[in-house]
Amino acid sequence: MKRRDFLKAAGVGAAAAASAVAAPAIAQSMPELKWRLTSSFPKSLDTLWGTAEVFAKSVAEATDNKFRIEAFAAGEIVPGLQAADAVSTGNVEMCQTAAYYFIGKDPTFALPCSVPFGPNARQQNAWQYHHGGIELMNEFFKKYNFVGFPAGNTGCQMGGWFRKEIKEVSDLNGLKFRIGGFAGRVLAKLGVVAQQIAGGEIYPALEKGTIDAAEWVGPYDDEKLGFQKVAQFYYYPGWWEGGTQVHHFINIEKWNQLTPTYRSVVRAASDQANVWMTAKYDASNPGALKRLVAGGAQLKPFPGPVLDACLKAANEVYQEVSAANPDFKKIWENLWAFRNDEYLWWQVAEYTYDTYLIRTRTRT
Repeated sequence: MKRRDFLKAAGVGAAAAASAVAAPAIAQSMPELKWRLTSSFPKSLDTLWGTAEVFAKSVAEATDNKFRIEAFAAGEIVPGLQAADAVSTGNVEMCQTAAYYFIGKDPTFALPCSVPFGPNARQQNAWQYHHGGIELMNEFFKKYNFVGFPAGNTGCQMGGWFRKEIKEVSDLNGLKFRIGGFAGRVLAKLGVVAQQIAGGEIYPALEKGTIDAAEWVGPYDDEKLGFQKVAQFYYYPGWWEGGTQVHHFINIEKWNQLTPTYRSVVRAASDQANVWMTAKYDASNPGALKRLVAGGAQLKPFPGPVLDACLKAANEVYQEVSAANPDFKKIWENLWAFRNDEYLWWQVAEYTYDTYLIRTRTRT
């Protein structure tokens, strides 16, 4: 046999052998699989809900439709505030939710989502991905039979819609305020009557005067819900939600059953969702804010003394909860030390750069 013919034959044989080995391995790593995802958000909120669709599409495309995840809006399988329970019991494989919805189970659930005067969105990501935040939280989440991964962030939220002005700390006393999670406990120290009301019920409650104020997310979502029609004063910043992290919770048994390939796909698609949501809000909020102000909304900053009183109350709550809850204390101290170091850097470059351009943006 000629040397050229020999090499050609050997190459064909090697390729055939490689194909025989590779095909079963690929087939085993990408089996046919269908999951259900239940969201805590309605379809009307196209950024929060839309991120679930982005995630599901990404998983399907990466697996040539072998792994399909069908997303269901709040209420289609279970109510939005029961999403984590459905995952914990195995009724669904996964959910898209805000962890702080479940502080009734344990206040530690607030920490990876958003807490008063906590880190902003970029700092949240830095803590989660590069300071052990994901691992710390999953050590906690396993008590509830699921694992969790970052899956979106709203960025800093607004302070909400008020039927009357907040000029001083005493104006908070007796205020009936739709506000969820940990912040409600903080504001209670200042006399606020905190109320947890589902998104679809906020407008009529404000319109009827059942509540005096309400917070949701920010201009883009708030405009969709029409709050500007029933409350005049739009306050900022949402000091209780400086960077609100949305999570995917996945039933731990279902997660452990996934092939390494599928786990990587889910993690990568969650990362994509995380970037997509923040970018969508950053792109959509400026135009919505302009429209709201043009329509009569009165944009107001919280007075400095009000913010100072809220910070003092928040620090008191952190100390109280930490004294009673070892899980909370461990994660809160880790997160707070990281946040403080981050702001050492931000005050040097990020904040200086941004504030200069804010002052001079009309010159260019």
